[in-house]
Amino acid sequence: MIRTEELLLNVGPQHPSTHGVFRIIVKLDGEVITEATPVMGYLHRGTEKLAEDLNYTQIIPYTDRMDYVSAMTTNYVLCHGVEKMMGLEVPERAEFMRLIVMELQRIASHLVWWGTYLLDIGAMSPFLFAFRDREIIINLFNELCGARLTYNYMRVGGVKWDAPVGWIDKVREFIPYMEGKLLEYNNLVSGNEIFLARIKNIGAYDAQTAIDYGLSGANLRSTGVDWDLRKAKPYSLYDRFEFDVPLGKNGDCYDRYLIRLEEIRQSLRILKQAVEQFPSSGDVMGKVPRVIRPPAGELYVGIESPRGEIGVHIVSKGKAEPYRLKFRRPSFVNLQILPKLLVGETMTNLITILGGIDIVVGEVDC
Repeated sequence: MIRTEELLLNVGPQHPSTHGVFRIIVKLDGEVITEATPVMGYLHRGTEKLAEDLNYTQIIPYTDRMDYVSAMTTNYVLCHGVEKMMGLEVPERAEFMRLIVMELQRIASHLVWWGTYLLDIGAMSPFLFAFRDREIIINLFNELCGARLTYNYMRVGGVKWDAPVGWIDKVREFIPYMEGKLLEYNNLVSGNEIFLARIKNIGAYDAQTAIDYGLSGANLRSTGVDWDLRKAKPYSLYDRFEFDVPLGKNGDCYDRYLIRLEEIRQSLRILKQAVEQFPSSGDVMGKVPRVIRPPAGELYVGIESPRGEIGVHIVSKGKAEPYRLKFRRPSFVNLQILPKLLVGETMTNLITILGGIDIVVGEVDC
């Protein structure tokens, strides 16, 4: 008779496939996981508490450091919330700039995910290709705002700077280039038998489970739930553009993989329309008071980040600093389903499932 003993294993917090300082304590019976406990907080910086002593413009750089793979969208949600509270009107040219950089950011974020996910599973080349193509977007952002990762570009009422001469043309040129690369990605990876064996029917759950856990983004849409805030509750200029919301059927890692690749294609579709409709002139900052003081009250707004619904709940007492500030971080919320998904799986599938959720630890811990 074979006798086995329970093994307690720490995965992380220093592990390449946890994509940051994130720890999972797993109990193993041989290779099979019997219990998994995520341990968060290694990157906690107290952003929400620090915000209580900062004015609203000073908070923007802190949002850069939450989801640092998609800083533009995190910049936007804070500014959008303050503008809603104050009833500010954002100039059309500024809103176009915001939408364009957010969709470029969505593509860049999904490229990071695609490359690192394939690296987790054991494929080296996709990582190099993804970062090669992401570099084009990073260079566009660098030209626009002088930064490559933490942009501090959005402002309450608009954006910090207008687009440089020729910048929109460079975005226009990027669209067909990236469309061609998407075909290469699919030809290289999506039909590979080894890859399919690693992710098909792994980490699956149904629509009701996804809703019960409050999942959003590709983690929700992989179950067939049609929920994308750009469509369901349009903000910015999204109601002007035609695009589809990709959905899955099985709620597994493979569906989440296909959805994120298709979201890149749909972002390119939005960008193609946006650069054609881009205003030839106009202001990039609205009429904003010198000291930003939202009226007393509270408000919640949410937008669609690459990881799902990111929201901000602002409580104001009519002062230059928020009384309370709370972010709904999709990485944190989506991560809650991880212990349920890991029980009964093997250690190799742990990496596949965690990577399929697509977390950024700066946003998990905030």
